[in-house]
Amino acid sequence: MYVIELTLRMSPIPVSVQRKEPSDAEALYQEIRQAIDHGQPRLLDLTCEKVEGKKAALLISEVLAVQLYEKASAAGGSKRPGFSLES
Repeated sequence: MYVIELTLRMSPIPVSVQRKEPSDAEALYQEIRQAIDHGQPRLLDLTCEKVEGKKAALLISEVLAVQLYEKASAAGGSKRPGFSLES
């Protein structure tokens, strides 16, 4: 599974959706990046391939960042992707 995670303005909890195929995840990541860059479409509708029926509609002007990563299948002490202030 591949996770596309969006950081929203004034929200400590990110919104994430998942894709099964890396090409689908990359396509969605690029679509969101272009929407942030151009401000269009104004409203972005997202669905999740892992959780059936999970839907989210976001104002693109409220999206601050997007990241794409592969979800590790093994349970363990793995760190969350992204930047960390901890050393």
